[in-house]
Amino acid sequence: MACGVYRVGARAVVLLAVAVVLGLGGEAQQLSEGFYDGSCPGVHRVVRRVLKAAHQADPRIYASLTRLHFHDCFVQGCDGSILLDNSSSIVSEKYAKPNNNSARGYPVVDDVKAALEKACPGVVSCADILAIAAKVSVELSGGPRWRVPLGRRDGTTANITGANNLLPSPRNNLTILQRKFAAVGLDDTDLVALSGAHTFGRAQCQFVTDRLYNFSKTGKPDPTLDGGYRGLLAASCPRRGGNKTALNDLDPTTPDTFDKNYFTNLEANRGFLRSDQELFSTPGAPTAAIVDRFASSEKAFFRSFAASMIKMGNAKPLTGGQGEVRKNCRKVNGS
Repeated sequence: MACGVYRVGARAVVLLAVAVVLGLGGEAQQLSEGFYDGSCPGVHRVVRRVLKAAHQADPRIYASLTRLHFHDCFVQGCDGSILLDNSSSIVSEKYAKPNNNSARGYPVVDDVKAALEKACPGVVSCADILAIAAKVSVELSGGPRWRVPLGRRDGTTANITGANNLLPSPRNNLTILQRKFAAVGLDDTDLVALSGAHTFGRAQCQFVTDRLYNFSKTGKPDPTLDGGYRGLLAASCPRRGGNKTALNDLDPTTPDTFDKNYFTNLEANRGFLRSDQELFSTPGAPTAAIVDRFASSEKAFFRSFAASMIKMGNAKPLTGGQGEVRKNCRKVNGS
């Protein structure tokens, strides 16, 4: 039975994680933190080594890999389907609107898989690689530590329609965000905690220009956007002639560190994405108090984030004889 351990308030997180797994049915109960203890005991060490090397060349990679795990779990569960390339039988999720020219880190996943296939062939699934990579990425960026329940199998299908419709959008309002999170068994606390992953990483200008110049087709800026911050963003993302793919820090204060500054930014009306600021600025939002709690206590944020990652990672896993363990994360075995 899986349970999560976080370095602060461990007992509370252990109990919460156990309750989460018990509430998700028989399949989730087959996941275990020690799943690879006998078959691939060095799995975490291998993932960490490959990620640290990748980070030397790409400082964004930790945030990108964390996002890949999110985008995998929100579409037909955490089954590694986001990693599948187009084929005669697969229409890849990589080309869904939320992922195309946006989701990244696939070559690093390939490198992790190759290293694990060398160490313990045919053992570690691509779905579990994404879960471990997200955990390691957060840890190496200064965030919380937790123990990941493992034992997921890889799916043999992709769902581009689901990727287009089920993934949270940076332009979603709070009601839509709540609905999409609830669809994978996540509540308001999970929504706020997991949105806190925007404490590191980058986003393109195209995802903020409507807030700067034509919010909700009013021809005016988003009134919840701080004026000074809007000026900084406008310089990076001009109304005309700018590069819509130009990158901006999601957290302008500590862009590569996993901390609570994302929430203090929201309190100051300095959330980059509409979906971020909605958590705090929507009138009567039940999420605003959670933002305040995390802004005032990094310990509370870290504890909730660890528990929510375990909860999200237990979304509809394939286990036992379901699915397969891919030899190549980009294609179904035998294809």
